[in-house]
Amino acid sequence: MHRLTVALAFVLAPVVGVPSADAQIAAPNDAGVAMGHLHYVVRDVEANAAFWVALGGEAERVGETVVVSFPDVLVLLDEGPSSGGTEGSILNHMAFRVQSLETVAAAGLELESLGSFSGIANVYSPEGERIELFDDTATNLTFTRDDGGADPVSARHNRLLDGPVRSHHLHLYLVDDAVEEAQRWYATTFGGVPGMRWQYDAVDLPGINFNFSFNPDAGGVPTQGRMLDHIGFEVDDLERFCRTLEARGVTFDEPYRRDHGGIGYAFLTDPWGVRIALTEGLRSR
Repeated sequence: MHRLTVALAFVLAPVVGVPSADAQIAAPNDAGVAMGHLHYVVRDVEANAAFWVALGGEAERVGETVVVSFPDVLVLLDEGPSSGGTEGSILNHMAFRVQSLETVAAAGLELESLGSFSGIANVYSPEGERIELFDDTATNLTFTRDDGGADPVSARHNRLLDGPVRSHHLHLYLVDDAVEEAQRWYATTFGGVPGMRWQYDAVDLPGINFNFSFNPDAGGVPTQGRMLDHIGFEVDDLERFCRTLEARGVTFDEPYRRDHGGIGYAFLTDPWGVRIALTEGLRSR
């Protein structure tokens, strides 16, 4: 069975009392897309689950699969080998907002300060995966739309956090000078809102902000086979959405299908090497 299918079956298992996916996954944008999940492959599932719970998530387990639920994103943990963390990958890191870095430290996580940048720190998983954290004192969280407009979804970046923790951004380090192209691709493909997150070209989607930087020495290795193997979007009317992308010339690694539990899914890889799962059914279950 495909690893993603195993994980989705776990999320939907009613006997384990998983927190409602409807409370975790953001409402979709006009294209039907919202952030869904991050899928990590780790050597020690228990130790990594404890890390994510200390960060503020809620974990449940069936067999060897663990799902840790956060507002706007599910973190899926499976046991297995990887070729490395996000460092050196095209997708360099994931970032979360927290109300207080002190609260995170009090939960037993060791913070690495970013020096002159107030309200920002790194924290590392048991296997060395770097997660960037911002609290409400940070000054570089805000997002400005390119068109100068305003909407309640992207405006979340310009307000104080409404809970202890929430997903914030994924940062791509592009080894070729393709920042504008990547921004355009994510905005067009997933109906995202282009703009600037601080000094970074960005695209905002419900539940996540994508940041793009030109870093020619960053490595740029594709995500498949790394610790963060792929990211996932939850998509309404996924079969239609996949047909639309195919008509635009997008090639799927795995075409649309449904698993035995009725969950729709498909896989593609962006032009720079980020593997992306598209799912349908997590929100309604």
